[in-house]
Amino acid sequence: MTAAATYDLGKLHGGLRLPGEKEASTARHVQTATVPPQLFIPLTQHVGEAAQPVIDIGEAVLKGQLIATAYGSLSAPIHAPTSGKVVAIEPWPVSQRHGETGPCIVLESDGEDVAFRYENRPLRYESMAPDDLLQTILDGGIVGLGGAVFPTAQKLMQAVTAPLTHLILNGVECEPYISCDDMLMREQAAEVLGGAQILMHALGLGNCFIAVESDKPDAIHGLATALGELDDKRIVLKQVPTIYPSGGEDQLVQLVTNLEVPSGGLPTDVGCVVQNVGTAAAIYRWIHDGEPLISRITTVTGDGVVSPVNVEARIGTPVSELIAIAGGYTERASQMIVGGPMTGKSVTTDRVPLVKASNCILVLSDVIPPDDEKPCIRCGECALVCPIQLQPQQLYWFACSDNEKQLRAHGLTDCIECGCCDLVCPSHIPLTADFRQAKARMREMADEKARAERARLRFEARSARLQQEQAERERQLAGQKQAALRAGPDAIREILDRNRDKNRQDDEA
Repeated sequence: MTAAATYDLGKLHGGLRLPGEKEASTARHVQTATVPPQLFIPLTQHVGEAAQPVIDIGEAVLKGQLIATAYGSLSAPIHAPTSGKVVAIEPWPVSQRHGETGPCIVLESDGEDVAFRYENRPLRYESMAPDDLLQTILDGGIVGLGGAVFPTAQKLMQAVTAPLTHLILNGVECEPYISCDDMLMREQAAEVLGGAQILMHALGLGNCFIAVESDKPDAIHGLATALGELDDKRIVLKQVPTIYPSGGEDQLVQLVTNLEVPSGGLPTDVGCVVQNVGTAAAIYRWIHDGEPLISRITTVTGDGVVSPVNVEARIGTPVSELIAIAGGYTERASQMIVGGPMTGKSVTTDRVPLVKASNCILVLSDVIPPDDEKPCIRCGECALVCPIQLQPQQLYWFACSDNEKQLRAHGLTDCIECGCCDLVCPSHIPLTADFRQAKARMREMADEKARAERARLRFEARSARLQQEQAERERQLAGQKQAALRAGPDAIREILDRNRDKNRQDDEA
């Protein structure tokens, strides 16, 4: 028995139909990577502050054991991907930004892969209070695996404060080359559906939509078959058009529910919660099997590797190990990107480790250099493809002049940096890079204003405190004078003598 999917819902403003380039990486089943001799586990694998280590160098740990605890409201705990010994906590190349290093726990594998045992697994989540279930999800170190890496539990905790109507699982991989979620839905559909049921209970919702693109028939079939076996009428498959960037959170909400997320708002403002299908599967593993987020499926692809493939590997595995599973580099390999071609980050070394956000390792050859930038001809093509319905040509002029007021008025903060405007610009203006820099400058100016405001408040508080202390001293002096006048000349002489003796003692001290 299989469940049917509803088809081609909604329309997306703008966007582009890009070549998928996914056939090569989906030709084989997901491969399981062996655990390497050393794992390099970054302490920042989420949007907030770095996690804080709770283990010491030389300490032995088990697979799945907590090794770093969340620090701050947007942090997430980190667990050991295998059993072994901590040999260092030191900076290591990471894929956050070009050429950057970050603090990492270096774990030397013992080859045993012995797991830490969490009690009461599988959890009977149906009998748990939603708050307790959310706290348990937080303890699993689970973050959004669609790329945002926002701590999942915190996102859910914020969501339940609003009136909710829809849970949407995002299985839309609209960016070229990336196919890890496609393969997950094909081969681990039951875990995705199990995660959906857990999320519905945590959120108190009675329905869930799983959105999949129209060019993923095998994923739709896998989910439909698993859903037919599960027979849960609350979960419905929805097929959406294959248009980039239909997988964006706000765009998906509009496609699936025909509701528009307000400018500067969140999907919860229209009653929706969006989670990636990989996140749902990770939640299922944690609640059912007691396995925290210590591995993920990653696409290794591009014409710079011999045999593109999807690999399930432990967090902290060096990218070089994944490249080896894909048959190694071709002779023409010249550029590596962590992520997709539209939104990924270039890296200069394959020593960088796999992290929770690593959905794709893209190796390309013969990278075409960008054409020379020419003046804007105001053709309007960028506005036609903008999925947010912005006016990129106007934003470009305001970005050139650092006009923060107009940039905010024209919605720069709503830009999702999808890169559609770059691809269609006949003048080859790097609009997305310009907008990214303009937003960075706006954040710097906002931070500067905030610092100035804090300095002003500190100055005013100090001035008020000093004035209060001065007034208190004057009141005390006036009181002493009044008391002395009432007591007469002898009391005045006694006070003067006492003050003179105190001053002499102070001088001698």
